[in-house]
Amino acid sequence: MKKFTFCLKLLLIPAFCLFLTAFSLNDTLEDYTSFLQKSFSDHYDFSQENSVVKKYELNFTNNGFCRYKRYFTNGKIEYFAFKLAKFKDLDYYGTTTSGQLYLRTKNDDVIVQTYNDKKGDVDSMGTCVVIPLKNIEAEDLNQIRENLTKITKP
Repeated sequence: MKKFTFCLKLLLIPAFCLFLTAFSLNDTLEDYTSFLQKSFSDHYDFSQENSVVKKYELNFTNNGFCRYKRYFTNGKIEYFAFKLAKFKDLDYYGTTTSGQLYLRTKNDDVIVQTYNDKKGDVDSMGTCVVIPLKNIEAEDLNQIRENLTKITKP
């Protein structure tokens, strides 16, 4: 009888563990985008461009898009958008105090639009979005890269 219960335990314990892992939660696109939204909100450096930009909007949507809009004091509006699945790499130029983050895409995947520009409105494609950041450590940048990479390679 002891041998039977021992064999039963040997079978039930791994089966129970397998059952529990089947219900473990994987990170979702919403988790990644909410982390990115919080990170960029915390570290965005408005002081780098506050003399020419009166406000900005930076959003990471739950359907996998990055949208960045800048409203200039002269009335001009710049709009950048790209699908997060098209993310290729990021580069940061600056110090931990202040710098610029370049989000690069695989091809010309960034929609670039300008409105109310004296030189004429532009509607084109680009390869990167430049976002001014402040008070960011290398670990924070690595977490941002990791989240963007997880979105790219589900």
